[in-house]
Amino acid sequence: MNSHSRIRAAIEEHWRASESGDNETEHAVYATDAILDYPQSGERFRGRVTIAAQRGGHPASRHFAVHLISGSGKLWVSEVVITYDGVPTYSVSIMEFDGEQVVHETQYFADPFPAPASRAALAEPIPGTNAADS
Repeated sequence: MNSHSRIRAAIEEHWRASESGDNETEHAVYATDAILDYPQSGERFRGRVTIAAQRGGHPASRHFAVHLISGSGKLWVSEVVITYDGVPTYSVSIMEFDGEQVVHETQYFADPFPAPASRAALAEPIPGTNAADS
């Protein structure tokens, strides 16, 4: 298995472990001194232990649906819908690798919003989204 395949497999395992609540496996992809940034809240978490602790203490019931994993070399992106207590939040995770471990991740979150009527004639629903399922 080449490096590209190993990194992709590690990211897939990260998201599977996130869904199953396996905190140790979820965070195995991170380097010991990794950094996780949440730009929207202005928070930075330093170190695998700190990253795992802040996620492990989350009070909501969480579920993860991965829509896309794409990347090569040192930069990988995941598009994920994270459902917190039944409410979906759209997330983009940008992972920077050194070797086969994440050294920096930036994660963006966006809540769903209703499409404006002014665009209705131009748009179609994205399959698999709440709007398309209604």
